Amino acid sequence: MPAKTGAEYKERLRQAGNNVYIHGERVDDPTTHTAFKNVIDSMAHLYDLQFEKPEKMLYTSPTSGEQVGMTFFQPKTIDDLIKRREAIQEWAKTSGGMLGRSPDYLNAEVMAMGIANDLFAEDDPMFAENAKKYYEYARENDISLTHTLIHPQVNRQKAQNEQDDANVALHLVEKQEDGIVVDGARLLATQGGITDEILVFPSTVKKSGEQDDPYSLAFVVPNNTTGLKYISRESFDYGRNEWDHPLSSRFEEGDAIVYFDNVFVPWERVFVCGNSSICNRTFTETNAVVHMTHQVVAKNIVKTEFVLGVVLKLIDAIGIDQFQHVQDKGTEIMLTLETMKSHLYRAEHNASLDKWGTMTPDFDALNAARNWYPRIYPRLVEILRILGASGLMGIPTEEDFHNEEIGHLVNRGLQAKNLEGYERVKLFRLAWDLTMSAFGSRQMHYEYYFFGDPIKMGMAYFEQYDKEPYKKYVEDFLDSVKSSKPDFSNI
Repeated sequence: MPAKTGAEYKERLRQAGNNVYIHGERVDDPTTHTAFKNVIDSMAHLYDLQFEKPEKMLYTSPTSGEQVGMTFFQPKTIDDLIKRREAIQEWAKTSGGMLGRSPDYLNAEVMAMGIANDLFAEDDPMFAENAKKYYEYARENDISLTHTLIHPQVNRQKAQNEQDDANVALHLVEKQEDGIVVDGARLLATQGGITDEILVFPSTVKKSGEQDDPYSLAFVVPNNTTGLKYISRESFDYGRNEWDHPLSSRFEEGDAIVYFDNVFVPWERVFVCGNSSICNRTFTETNAVVHMTHQVVAKNIVKTEFVLGVVLKLIDAIGIDQFQHVQDKGTEIMLTLETMKSHLYRAEHNASLDKWGTMTPDFDALNAARNWYPRIYPRLVEILRILGASGLMGIPTEEDFHNEEIGHLVNRGLQAKNLEGYERVKLFRLAWDLTMSAFGSRQMHYEYYFFGDPIKMGMAYFEQYDKEPYKKYVEDFLDSVKSSKPDFSNI
């Protein structure tokens, strides 16, 4: 089965019978459950878009000759890289960049690891072949994926093997002739209940030692695998209409704790088994982190464009566009947008072929962007909140406008410079949902921790940065300064 439609995506979820729990109950059909149905509709739209714009969203499979999703594409030229990025941004525009784990994110990972698979062969050639075959399987069947990277927060002062309950985190229980058995919990699977399968991989930030070998695993299984359970957090889609909650009613992805209750994983679905060294190098040595970050930066450009658009509409609506501090705040967002675009341009146009023949973006540019955006996005949200001021609290619901007694009063009392009250509140509810609602708060939190703890990421960035040329530059300058150093040897 090649690229799928939205209807086919939904039907798979209905048929799968995934073990998803929310609000203390098991979900029988996520496509009709209030916590999931609306975001499932939004995801279905992404898949339908592949067929509405096939020239941009699909390409011919190199193995089957079928039309498959462009976000699985292995780029071999800079033009290919740009073509894939345009498909990524086409999807991102449907949500204003609010779907942080749209399918293209993990499609990029599967592609990179499937092509650059020889790292996995260090343990056994079978693992490399598994990665290669899974990429083809995912591409040819348009598999939607969630993933999980980190262990539960128990006692961060101790390694996993030192915990009082060392088996609480996902770990290897035993190897069998036809596969492995794993048990324990993992965090945090976004879209866990609304995808086909789950990728389990190590953290991109926190490195492991040999004592962590039992926890050093990489594999993939269907979401309806026996013993696999998703325990979803409270939904931020409260079942309200789109006018009242224009973002959370459509793009609330959901996040879940994943519990593997003695889950069996066939050998053909395993990529790493009990090898912390391979896990530590997986994302870097396969260039998966580069291609995943390329998707994220492309998505965040769209997100910044959306935030800027909301800010510009808001300041125009209430006539504050001529105030100096307002223009300065708008400029902050504009500078953020243009800086992100510059990072992306450099990454794409300085791209080079890796040893597997994949055109790989310049990671220096992408790495700077992925370290910077989590630090700046909270400021973008703050700017919108500051400019909206009390207007973000004076936001009656659509039902108030339809009330015969007060509707006309609300419409008149909340009018703006160039908008009737109804249109003004509609805009301000969007700004509120982006900043102050549970959904908006989660968006800010999500961006801040997107690739992990920004402080640890910053430390890693500092350590790997080539600092010597700049130190040498200053040393040479100081050496050129005319000086006469006193002789202190006799003092």
